Order: sequence, then C-alpha cells, then structure tokens
Amino acid sequence: MTSKTRKIVIASLLAALTCIATMIIKIPSPLKGYLNLGDCVVLLAGWLLSPAYGFLAAGLGSSLADIFSGYVTYAPVTFVIKGCMALIAHYGFKLMYKRVGNILSRVISGITSEITMVLGYYIFEGFIYGFVPSIVNIPANSIQGVAGLIIGIILIKLFENNEIINGHKN
Repeated sequence: MTSKTRKIVIASLLAALTCIATMIIKIPSPLKGYLNLGDCVVLLAGWLLSPAYGFLAAGLGSSLADIFSGYVTYAPVTFVIKGCMALIAHYGFKLMYKRVGNILSRVISGITSEITMVLGYYIFEGFIYGFVPSIVNIPANSIQGVAGLIIGIILIKLFENNEIINGHKN
C-alpha cells in the first residue's frame, strides 16, 4: 500500500470512528445539542495524522454524525470546529513535545482544542439562541471536552504502548 493510500485509509477509518463515537452515546444538552464521545477520536485524528488529513477526518466524521442524527443545522459549524480541534491538537503537540514531553503536550494541546470546541459552539449557539441563553451549554460542552480528553489520552497511550501507531506518523 502506498504512503498516500495508507494515509487516506487511516483518515477514513478515523472519520468513521469519529462518527460512530459521536452517535453511539448522545446525551441531550439544554439547547438542542448533545454530549457525545466523539472528541476522543477528534483528538486522535489531530495527534496521529497530518494537519490536512486530521482536519478532514475530524470534521467529516463529526459533521456526518450531526447529519445522521438530525442535527443538520449544526453540521457545517461542527465540520469547522472539530476540524480546528484536530489542527490545534496536532500543532499544539508538535510545538510542545520537545519542551514538556509526550503526555503533558497532549494534555495541553487537548485542553486547548476542547476550549476551542466550547467557545465555538457557544458563539454559534449565541447567534441562534442569544448569547445569554447559550451560556447554559458551556458546562455540558465542558464535560464532553474533559471526557474526550481523558479517553483520547488513554487511547493514544494504548496505541503507543502496543505500537499500533508505528509507521502511521504523518
């Protein structure tokens, strides 16, 4: 399998996993959104893939979950927010790895990505529902972010410890 084909296959698998992880457990949030476990795979896409492939895997997988789940209004914004999360996870990790090490760079890049998600949805929902009412979703999105970060770090450590990601570096 060529290197480009391998990257496309891995990105496609991560997009599918993102979609499934997003859809498998959906807890409604106060303003018509929902909490899910897709963020852990969004972070993995950022940490495992090149910026372009990570953006596309995270954005497509998450927005497809919105479409399949009846949240079509959210899909375009989800594509951008989740894609940006993967970019931030990727570049944040790359920038900090040599200074602070593997785990801490993943934690910091993951937190920064999740803050982007919380703020992104707050701004989007602010324009739809009003900025004061949209504050109610900040705690729910924050909980989703913390869960996604914890599970994402556990998964990346499992991948590293079992050499699942050897040969899959961007």
